[in-house]
Amino acid sequence: MDRDTVDKSGPADGRAALRAANAIPEERILDAAYQLLLTIGMQRITMADIARQAGVSRATLYRRWGGVREVLGTLTTRVWTELAESAFPLAQAPDGRAHVVDGVTRLVAAIRVHPLLRKIIELDPDFLTPYLLKRRGTNTNHQLAMLEVGLRAGIADGSIRAGDPALLARAVLLTAWSFTLTGPVFVDAPEGAGEAVDRLDDELRVLLDRYLAPEAPSSPLNP
Repeated sequence: MDRDTVDKSGPADGRAALRAANAIPEERILDAAYQLLLTIGMQRITMADIARQAGVSRATLYRRWGGVREVLGTLTTRVWTELAESAFPLAQAPDGRAHVVDGVTRLVAAIRVHPLLRKIIELDPDFLTPYLLKRRGTNTNHQLAMLEVGLRAGIADGSIRAGDPALLARAVLLTAWSFTLTGPVFVDAPEGAGEAVDRLDDELRVLLDRYLAPEAPSSPLNP
């Protein structure tokens, strides 16, 4: 082999390549993955597709993620986290219970019609199965943490009944998931929107409000 063709790269070159890869904004890559998901669905996306759409090398992707599923996991976490944070605006509810009930109802309505979820349900519903049957994902833990904060505030101000905030958060989120994913099926609204779905969300609001409300004190006449 000619000496001039020998690869002379060393540790410094590797560090430079890593810095170059890290300099590429993650948002650029996730935006590219999002557009591909909406266009062709999860099952058909490859790392080469994402790299081409984002204008980066596959090596850059593999320095951050192990494969397509990890990229899409990061993408879905980003989308659901943004929706959750926008559904629970600070200081816009009279008390802790209203903050939780209003926020959960808004979040359910927003996720249900989001293009990302609609495309997953249409083409790749199996993507949801592990998070429903086997393990909690990062997004689930984030939503539980947000709910616990709101529930603790409601318990402290007396608008939410006494109880374990972690357990209450799990019960609330389980209810929210059923209204998000299964609700449209029960009211024959496959697109997740419409008058029937709006009425269902009204029932969700009542259900959550009554579930979290403090018990009325007993009176001597009605113990």
